[in-house]
Amino acid sequence: MNKVFASAADALHDLTDGMTLLVGGFGLSGNPENLITAVHERGVTRLNLVSNNAGTDGHGLGVLLEARQISTMTGSYVGENKEFERQFLSGELQVELCPQGTLAERLRAAGAGIPAFYTATGVGTVREEQCEVREFDGRRYLLERALHGDVALVKAWKGDTHGNLVFRKTARNFNPLVAKAARITIAEVEHLVPAGELDPDQIHLPGIYVQRIVQGTGYQKWIEQRTVRPREEN
Repeated sequence: MNKVFASAADALHDLTDGMTLLVGGFGLSGNPENLITAVHERGVTRLNLVSNNAGTDGHGLGVLLEARQISTMTGSYVGENKEFERQFLSGELQVELCPQGTLAERLRAAGAGIPAFYTATGVGTVREEQCEVREFDGRRYLLERALHGDVALVKAWKGDTHGNLVFRKTARNFNPLVAKAARITIAEVEHLVPAGELDPDQIHLPGIYVQRIVQGTGYQKWIEQRTVRPREEN
């Protein structure tokens, strides 16, 4: 039951070229920083990335983009990454843009064993061109497929040696969803504690969804867009 690995690199020992990688985080909040660095250092390529966004230039998943390790990207927001824009417009990167709620539900469906579902989101847009359309009670819906992955990378605030996780505030975001949708889920945590120390009522993600866990270090916790009020003149 002890799922602890000595390092992020050890936990990613079987990551290979061409795998589908599900990564938690929203912007730069809740990013599995240590695991992303380990993916970069491992040098794998042709990754199929599923994440809400692709980080920013030089931070988060943007590091993998700059190293040309990603060949396809499925996400919902890409507005903060100039390298992403360049690769997309040049045809170097294949991109599937998906409405954010639909992306979340596709991941949730994968974790729940649901192969597909219908949603009205995207009807009448370019999204409709990629989906089967069906009418229910006079309204049109798109058929969306579940999103599965080979490996999920998640970041939690605290976890135990059995893989039970506790997230902190908005850093929870997509992390529990990707954790349930992958064949192997690897979690990095800020605080690693012995099994039994976490209050069962406070656990956000049960350890049954986590196969490997590592102690994270050196967190930067970058701010994607710093917004402050102008100083008031006396």
